[in-house]
Amino acid sequence: MKLRTYTGLVILTAVIICGVVRADKIVLKQGQIITGDILAERDSQLIVDVGFTVLTIPREKILEFEYTPGYGIESSDSNTPEFLDVDETKLYRTANLRKTTIEKCVEAVGEAVVMVSTPSGTGSGFFINEDGYLITNYHVIERETRIEITVFQKQKSGFEKIKFKKVKIEAINPFIDLALLKVEDLGDNRITYAYLGDMDRTVIGERVFAIGSPLGLERTVTDGVISTRNRAFEGLVYIQTNADINPGNSGGPLFNLAGEVIGVTNMGYIFFGGLGFAIPVDYVKHFIENREAFSYDKDSPNTGFRYIQPEGSRNTQ
Repeated sequence: MKLRTYTGLVILTAVIICGVVRADKIVLKQGQIITGDILAERDSQLIVDVGFTVLTIPREKILEFEYTPGYGIESSDSNTPEFLDVDETKLYRTANLRKTTIEKCVEAVGEAVVMVSTPSGTGSGFFINEDGYLITNYHVIERETRIEITVFQKQKSGFEKIKFKKVKIEAINPFIDLALLKVEDLGDNRITYAYLGDMDRTVIGERVFAIGSPLGLERTVTDGVISTRNRAFEGLVYIQTNADINPGNSGGPLFNLAGEVIGVTNMGYIFFGGLGFAIPVDYVKHFIENREAFSYDKDSPNTGFRYIQPEGSRNTQ
């Protein structure tokens, strides 16, 4: 009884404090209205950020809930959110998008995800601006110069494959497994690009989804939650998720429910479901912003190759 009374007080406080804030709305069966940011939808509960705390609300207590329109991706023909970062020097775009459903996100940003093909195999990638710049994993294009990008554009009768064969390697960083490419033969083709999110606004348990071409199966969508934000592996940190990540997903985006890229998928365990990993978007932004330091030139030492240190340096204690 005490626990129920305390929970009721917390919810009532949330209603009073956050009632005037423009946010998602949850209506309880007893009539109370909670406003906040719905972080994750689960089968048995909603996770809601009300500003000063995060509430876990059982589904059985909820009459209805709705996402507040106006900030996020609301339709397939809208890709101009508020608070757009228009700094052209960064190459990538950011925006303050509102969370919505996976279905709406896929409809809005699915075409930003591409298949990356080389003579060695296939992977995934995603456009970061309208000029043809895209991100993928370094290991997808490692030791390759013949790269083909396949875009899937939605038509009335389905999806049309458009292939681009003039692809330039702009920058690579093998140490964090990222590559920046540019499609140079876009012509009159208009492309959809994805916005980069912010790791500071991601939380454990938040619902996420990945789009890619695992095992060559184009436009595959898998979903899950963030299992942890900072899983350490070989000196770097990764987002761990239970969204399925398989060979061919590499280089593709991991999205939040606002349709923002929060990571680049690059590892998964084939025989152990629910263990997927993605490079956090903060690493991606740093790589893009410092692309000149990682610029690709086969005749330049500044191509990310690991050089053996001089004998004297190795023996220094």
